[in-house]
Amino acid sequence: MKAPVHPAAPRSAAAGNEGDAPRHSDGSVRLSKRMSELGLASRREADEWISRGWIRVDGFVVSELGSRVVATQRITIDPRARRAQAEQVTVLLNKPVGYVSGQAEDGHRPARVLVTPDRRWREDRSPLRFTPQHLKSLVPAGRLDIDSVGLLVLTQDGRIAKQLVGEGSGIEKEYLVRVAAGAAPLAPAGLAQLRHGLSLDGEPLLPADVEWVNADQLRFVLREGKKRQIRRMCEAVGLRVLGLKRVRIGAVLLGALPPGQWRYLQENERFQGG
Repeated sequence: MKAPVHPAAPRSAAAGNEGDAPRHSDGSVRLSKRMSELGLASRREADEWISRGWIRVDGFVVSELGSRVVATQRITIDPRARRAQAEQVTVLLNKPVGYVSGQAEDGHRPARVLVTPDRRWREDRSPLRFTPQHLKSLVPAGRLDIDSVGLLVLTQDGRIAKQLVGEGSGIEKEYLVRVAAGAAPLAPAGLAQLRHGLSLDGEPLLPADVEWVNADQLRFVLREGKKRQIRRMCEAVGLRVLGLKRVRIGAVLLGALPPGQWRYLQENERFQGG
C-alpha cells in the first residue's frame, strides 16, 4: 500500500543540487542526512537501506533516494538493516613507517594490506573470526603520515568514521614525538606557542596539550587533524621531529599492540562516551 500524501510526507528532492542543501524553508532535510544526524547510519549506508526498502517514515516504507523529512517525523529501521550494521567491523592497526593510510601512492602500499590473518595479534580478545568480507569497504578513519607510526583505525562503520573525522569531531588524539636535541632547549615561550598561538594554512589552531616527557620527547594531545600538523607546529618553534607515534584516539589505546599487527575493536570499547 502506498503511503498517503500529507503535508509532512517525505518527498523527492528537486533536480540539481537541492538535495545537498542543509534545510528547506519548510525545515525538511534529506532522509539520509537526518539519519546521519541522529547517528542511525552514515549517509551512504542510509541511502543503501532506503533503496532496499528497509526504512519507514511514520510507518510507511520509503524507498526513493532523495526523499525528505522534517524533524518531527518518526524513522524506523528494518531489523535486516540492524543485523547488517552489527556485522560491520572496526580494526585497530599499529601502522609501521613506509605505509600510507589510504590509497596506494608513489609506489607505497596502503596500511590496509597489513590486515591479514597471519598479522592478527595473538592477544586479540575479540571472538570474531576473520573472513575476507571484513576487508570489504574497510577504510581509514583518519590518517597517519607515511613516516609516522602507531594507532590507525580502519572501519566499515560509517558512524565511527564520522565520529572520528567528521566536522567538529573534537575527539582527542595523543602522540609521542621525538625531536632532535638542539644547541639550546626550547624556550618557555616556544612551548606556550605549541599549546596555543600557532596558525597553519592561515587558520589559528585549536588549543593543544603539550608537555615534555623527557629530554628529547614531547607528548601532544590534539583535538583536530590538519595535514602533518605536529611536524609543522614543531618546525614553527625550531624543533625537528625525528619520530612520531600515535598512542591514543579518544578512549581507545594503542597499548601493547605490536608494530605491523592488528586487532578488532571490541564491543565494549568506545572512542567516546555513550
